[in-house]
Amino acid sequence: MRSHLARLVAPLDDPRLAPFVEGLEHINGQADKAPGFVWRLVGEGSADATGLRPFGDDVIVNLTVWETLDALWDFTYRTDHLDYLRRRRDWFVRYGDAYTVAWWVPAGHRPSLDEAAARLALVRDNGPTPDAFTLRVPFPAAGDASDRSPTGDPHSVPSENAL
Repeated sequence: MRSHLARLVAPLDDPRLAPFVEGLEHINGQADKAPGFVWRLVGEGSADATGLRPFGDDVIVNLTVWETLDALWDFTYRTDHLDYLRRRRDWFVRYGDAYTVAWWVPAGHRPSLDEAAARLALVRDNGPTPDAFTLRVPFPAAGDASDRSPTGDPHSVPSENAL
């Protein structure tokens, strides 16, 4: 599982965010079709999670589940997502020391935003551990990796981001 927080430089309807907003459908569509993609959080009646604002009006969240860390990494760095990742500073301001977190979840589990926030707090308080880590400092799943999934974030960077 992977979760990501991003603090917007302006409201989503601001012209500065137009390229990001216009690309959401395309990037989310690529994620949905990517090998190893399992699930992503969306708002009720929405195609994405930008309307969910549990951490403040200027913070958007991304919460996804992937079969493997390799699948998440490939999507993040080997698709059009990388172009958006490179432009993230055009659309977002830094959100603290940790704004992305990954952790292993049982197959079929759909993590909540509360769960993601707790995992992010673990990374912030303890650094990467087997319970909450980053793509830069990953940990393998305990036991058989075939029955567990990491969360990924189709909008964020695996280097150092978190929810």
